[in-house]
Amino acid sequence: MKLPLRARITAWYFAVLVVAFASFAWISDLGFRRSIEQTVNDALRANLESVQSVLVRTAPKGAAEVRAELYELAGLWAGAALLEVSDASDKIIFQSRPFAKPYRSLPPVQGTEVTFLTTNLDFLQYRVAMRTVEAGGQSFRVRAAIPTEPFDLALDRFRLILKETLPFLVVLASLAGYWLSGRALAPVNEIIKTARGIGVQNLSGRLAVPPANDELRRLSETLNDMLGRIEASVKRITQFTADASHDLRTPVALIRANAELALRRSRTEQEYRETLSRILTTSEETTHLIENLLTLARADAGAAELQFRDMDLAPHVEKIAEEAGILAAAKGIQVMSELPAGSVLVSGDCAAIERLLLIVVENAVKYTPVGGRIQMNLSNGSGSARIEIRDSGIGISEKDLPHIFERFYRADQARSREPGGSGLGLAIAQWIVELHGGTIEVQSSLGSGSVFRITLPVAAKS
Repeated sequence: MKLPLRARITAWYFAVLVVAFASFAWISDLGFRRSIEQTVNDALRANLESVQSVLVRTAPKGAAEVRAELYELAGLWAGAALLEVSDASDKIIFQSRPFAKPYRSLPPVQGTEVTFLTTNLDFLQYRVAMRTVEAGGQSFRVRAAIPTEPFDLALDRFRLILKETLPFLVVLASLAGYWLSGRALAPVNEIIKTARGIGVQNLSGRLAVPPANDELRRLSETLNDMLGRIEASVKRITQFTADASHDLRTPVALIRANAELALRRSRTEQEYRETLSRILTTSEETTHLIENLLTLARADAGAAELQFRDMDLAPHVEKIAEEAGILAAAKGIQVMSELPAGSVLVSGDCAAIERLLLIVVENAVKYTPVGGRIQMNLSNGSGSARIEIRDSGIGISEKDLPHIFERFYRADQARSREPGGSGLGLAIAQWIVELHGGTIEVQSSLGSGSVFRITLPVAAKS
């Protein structure tokens, strides 16, 4: 079972403190010991220099004078330091009592450089410095010693203080860290509390954004952006469902009404045929609406499967122009196409591209009056293919232009009175264009016709 975040943070903080304080204790102990050693060595060097001064001054006067001066010097040290001086033949000239113990084991004095060692003298630990001193034409072997017990006691007291205080400081700092982590995580708890109150019925709620420009602020802003997208998606789904239900209810009601009227009394064969014809027409329109709904549903779910391959747009534009000519013939509308001399290669799904063109052309035929004209142009620009579909229809008002690619949107006035539209065609067209990495734009005004411009990226040359 995992601990809560606050407890995990405190545990990590505790572990870091333990390592930090242990490292501090080790470094402090090492520094203390080296400082003591350096201090003792410096004191011993000073003692050796004092002895050297005495020997240089008294050696010409004889051994008795040297011994008397050394006794006086040892008396000045008053037990704080020990001294031993011998001549070149190791004959003792002066010796503090602990140096005279028979069980001592000290290496011989060699050279004029100072050497140090730590040993026991008279059951006490001493730091000893040794060197050879040349004075008055004679060589003297000098040993000076200082007891280290006072320093050891100071070091032991220091270690005891560390052992007694560091655990307390670690625990105290960990408790402070636990409190601080609670303060730091308070905005997170507020985010959790607010997020729990946001549901499908209350998607407009947003998290409070902390004033500090930190990770919690970015988290709150990111979650608010996510909530905004979810709210927009839910509204879109709700609107989609409501509009789909509305658009499906009407044709189903027409089919039922026609069937009920036909069954109320006996009718002639011609009347039955007319009723069945109306039912068939309504059924076909309903089937077309359902197919469009399924297409958009698959698009929203990311389940639409398109087969992309390199294709030449020219024959497909020409094919749709011919089909549009058949659709427009009944209204006396002239459909023309203008194609480039060479190929216009794009990477796309042939069926989807033809459906895109057919949606736009059918729209043009539907809203172009009798005797009008539709022009389809294909051109190859730098890095993109451009399809332009221009009609002489009734046009689109300025207030409707921003919304024509929205699902189930129908413009007011003349365009809303045209039969057979579900308001899904241009939404599907835009989805197909975007899936191919292109753009679709419209330029129009009431009474002046419309121009749809589709831009698709050309296929990369192999």
